[in-house]
Amino acid sequence: MTLDMELAALMHHVAEAGSFADLLADPAGMQRLEAFSGADLPYTAPAVPIRSVEAPGPNGPVPIRIYGPGILPLGGDRGSAAEFTSGAGLPGLVWLHGGGFAGGALDMREADQVARELADRTGGLVFSVEYRLARDGVHFPVPHEDVLAAWIWAAAHAEELGVAPGSLCLGGASAGGNLAVGAAMYLKDAGLAPPAKLLLAYPFLHAVLPSPDSAAVPDGRVLSSLPRILRFTEDDCRAMVENYIGGPAGMASSYALPGHADPSGLPPVAVIACEYDDLRPSAEHFRESLHAAGVQVAFRLEAGATHGYLNHSAALGIVRQGLTFLAAELASAKPFQ
Repeated sequence: MTLDMELAALMHHVAEAGSFADLLADPAGMQRLEAFSGADLPYTAPAVPIRSVEAPGPNGPVPIRIYGPGILPLGGDRGSAAEFTSGAGLPGLVWLHGGGFAGGALDMREADQVARELADRTGGLVFSVEYRLARDGVHFPVPHEDVLAAWIWAAAHAEELGVAPGSLCLGGASAGGNLAVGAAMYLKDAGLAPPAKLLLAYPFLHAVLPSPDSAAVPDGRVLSSLPRILRFTEDDCRAMVENYIGGPAGMASSYALPGHADPSGLPPVAVIACEYDDLRPSAEHFRESLHAAGVQVAFRLEAGATHGYLNHSAALGIVRQGLTFLAAELASAKPFQ
């Protein structure tokens, strides 16, 4: 395979950027990043109702933006879940954006666009979580605890908001996928109600990336042609992990790096991996660990995709393909026994 043609046509906007920090230091950096994301392409995001709430947590309130039917418009006064209008038997998903644990926000496409599209495509509810980022002295377990707080709030209110009993799912992209798996493992170990399913997009689950399957190694010429900001070296991965946990990777809890833990007892998992992604072996190794543990897995290798492709506009066909996979997996979720 080769790089997706629509993605390839956008690469020149960031071709010279050594890092996102370098890119955003350029006065035109944000404009270049938006162009790279396909902001100039024709696309109208689904107009779904939105409401903001806060979940109580050990580190303070955790903002959650809820997308879906019967939710009061964003900007309405904050109230209890009992004030919401609810449907009945809807799909539900608690969703976590990526950003290397230190970046990302609720307005990024990987959060807002994904939530809008999944709510619109399934008729369900998406709870998009603004967990604390690993910046300014914040480290694990703070983001992990924020995710648990958001999950516990959403699970407690899901049915009165119209989510089918036991059908609430948990998922995320990249670092958000890590946080989702870590939270699911904690819920399992603590004997708390699990998600119905985990939905993961190009998750980063290992401190040291597993060796790729020799039969699945992507074309190195394509990888080497990608802009530096789409690559992940061994040093990059180590720096992300050490910043997240606040120390050497060897001291990390299995909830912080869940790819190294035994996944036995997890609910069904749906995983997207990207063909041209240095982090692809993390998703593939996790798939094999799930298989070995007897966990049901739906795996999609997104041909031609690069890491973080859900941060591009859904005007791109490849983004719509990924959203279609996630929507189908969300809509088919059943209570996990």
